[in-house]
Amino acid sequence: MKIEHVTIRQLKMRMKSPFVTSFGTVQTKQFLIVEVFDEEGLVGFGEGVAFEAPWYTEETLQTSWHMLEDFLVPIILKSEIGHPSEVSQLFSSIRRNNMAKAAIETAIWDLYAKQNHISLAKALGGKRDSIEVGVSIGIQPTTEQLYEKIDHAIREGCKRIKVKIKPGFDLDLISSIRKRYPDIPLMADANSCYTLNDIPLLKSLDKYNLLMIEQPLAADDLLQHAKLQKQIQTPICLDESICSYDDAKTAIELGSCRVINIKYARVGGLTEAKKIQNLCEDNNIKVWCGGMLEAGVGRAHAIALATLSNFTLPGDTLGSSHYWEEDIIYPEVVVKNGLIEVPEGVGIGYSINQKVLEKYTVKQKIIMQD
Repeated sequence: MKIEHVTIRQLKMRMKSPFVTSFGTVQTKQFLIVEVFDEEGLVGFGEGVAFEAPWYTEETLQTSWHMLEDFLVPIILKSEIGHPSEVSQLFSSIRRNNMAKAAIETAIWDLYAKQNHISLAKALGGKRDSIEVGVSIGIQPTTEQLYEKIDHAIREGCKRIKVKIKPGFDLDLISSIRKRYPDIPLMADANSCYTLNDIPLLKSLDKYNLLMIEQPLAADDLLQHAKLQKQIQTPICLDESICSYDDAKTAIELGSCRVINIKYARVGGLTEAKKIQNLCEDNNIKVWCGGMLEAGVGRAHAIALATLSNFTLPGDTLGSSHYWEEDIIYPEVVVKNGLIEVPEGVGIGYSINQKVLEKYTVKQKIIMQD
């Protein structure tokens, strides 16, 4: 595979409602779309999901653009690629910047699948025709508004409800949800906002029969998570802590978690995500596919990833209409009875709505071979 040129776009789209976590609030989402073209004119699409501020990881929208334009795209344009799994090795001299790497690596996976006339799910070795989905609900202004969102998710057939918690907005919240919804599959996402000083509070969550508590401690606290997991019954799920296969291996060896949320963008692409899911499968660690408020391209890659065998828990990949008035793909991603049917078309299985793509593009650059 030889890449003839690459287009980087910056898009700006407004979400239907703000998404609030302990980190901050997002409603207008700016993100990148990367298009890789081969010499025959076929194109693969990837999405750069880093936020504008470095509150989830150290990356931002602007650092991703910089890394793509000045380092990653030039490497790709001068390389002959036999298989997308080689891309991560091509980028091995560049530290971190995983979301930038994933933006172009996923595009190359899409192009590879199109060149071989197969779906991305098949190219990855996927085993499912449909995937189960849950919902991630941000912090709401009132409990009643939270209940409304949970009620809507239940009507839509969501297989799992995830709510955001933070200090002062945790125990009473979970207690009230459990009282109102005693049987729903429920988990809490802390986004790293607790410490070991909060062990008594975190232990008190055990009685609410949560599926898991996601990322309770800091991203670099694998040892502390291991200490916490020994003292609570609720399974710990790691998110921000797992940025590579080696991170996952260390976490498993320490006993830092019983579940891992795999976000392909956080770990540098689909190749690394696949390696992590294989490792977890071998070690009886459950995995699920997290979300980054993606538009349709990123969502399509997440759907394909979630077809792998060890993705046994519902992910955060809801339909397009949950987030956007209009998406950049067609048909848009649709959830029926808590399931997304995996598209059978080549590549990501969705077409790009060029009109909508152009409508929301605020900046673009075409980079050619020298």
